[in-house]
Amino acid sequence: MGEVFAGRYELVDPIGRGGAGAVWRAWDQRRRRYVAAKVLQQSDAHTLLRFVREQALRIDHPHVLAPMSWAADDDKVLFTMEMVGGGSLAHLIGDYGPLPPGFVCVLLDQLLSGLTAVHEEGVVHRDIKPANLLLEATGTGRPHLRLSDFGIAMRKGEPRLTDTNFVMGTPGYFAPEQMLGEEPDFPADLFAVGLVALYLLTGRKPDAEALVELFREQGVPNAPEEVPPALWEVVANLLHPDPYARFRTAAGARKALAAAVELLDEPPEDEERIEVFDQLGPLPPGFGPDGPERRTAPPPAAKPEPIPPQKSQAPQEPPTPAPRALPLAPPPPNYPPTRPYTAPLPVHQALPPLPAALPPAPPAGGTRRASGPPAKVVVPVLVVALLCLAVGVWALVVS
Repeated sequence: MGEVFAGRYELVDPIGRGGAGAVWRAWDQRRRRYVAAKVLQQSDAHTLLRFVREQALRIDHPHVLAPMSWAADDDKVLFTMEMVGGGSLAHLIGDYGPLPPGFVCVLLDQLLSGLTAVHEEGVVHRDIKPANLLLEATGTGRPHLRLSDFGIAMRKGEPRLTDTNFVMGTPGYFAPEQMLGEEPDFPADLFAVGLVALYLLTGRKPDAEALVELFREQGVPNAPEEVPPALWEVVANLLHPDPYARFRTAAGARKALAAAVELLDEPPEDEERIEVFDQLGPLPPGFGPDGPERRTAPPPAAKPEPIPPQKSQAPQEPPTPAPRALPLAPPPPNYPPTRPYTAPLPVHQALPPLPAALPPAPPAGGTRRASGPPAKVVVPVLVVALLCLAVGVWALVVS
């Protein structure tokens, strides 16, 4: 996007250049439309004062392109005008060459109409030339001219911003009295209108100095072959070197032009072959007929859809886990086989009866025997104990 000036005017692309600054196509964010913005190029005191004079000019007329508003931003200033897209009369001559007299009369009538409104405000334009006469893009329809660029215009009686020997304007469109340093006046603008008319009729830029010499030598010279005699009388009056011999007002010149048009042999339909098309070209990327095409924010990421709640169900018992296998005991060691018993154990064999009475004590002084059971009893008990032990070992082996 372009630079936004003073928070309101977005500069789009340059469309022209004047003596004091560049002209931009700009988007007016408040009024929501495209305008022509003239940005001041210099900042010296004289240029700023001319800028103030120009932006202060308010003339509401269909054939005048006057400033609408102005703004300042830091060290820059600009004022805006309506957008006019058909180019200037210089573009039209470059495309078609000499124009039909009827078409030229329409353009001159509109120029003199706008200039009448300017002079009624007490303003001298001082820079009337084909490049400052803009056209609406009307196609093959009736042309619509706008008088523009009031950069060096001044009101009568205002102090001049330059030395009296310095001539302001475009070389080749000066009136003779301007070259002599006289104060700007309305007849000087009318002389420039005569030069523009001759340029449109012949397709060649006129030599003002040569014309002045021709008038002084011959009086009113003969009409060029491209100019009808009735129309030449009006143009020659505009080009007279003596400002007091010229039309004194734009309104008077316009009235004389209307009388000359009635004497033209050319049918007015001839002017329809001239086409005034749009000279601005397409808008740069990022801009459309309705203004800047702002980038829209990317759509938000889709949120996951919520899981619908399940219907309430009776609580289910958790499944019974499968029984875990218990670890097995390690296999018993591989003992060597025991010798089988061939005879039944004498478990049920009756023990010998105990003696009824203990033997009598030995006589005193004799040999004393060790206390304990008799030998006959101990042996069977040992045998039984060994048999029980053997049975236990066998039972352990078998299991």
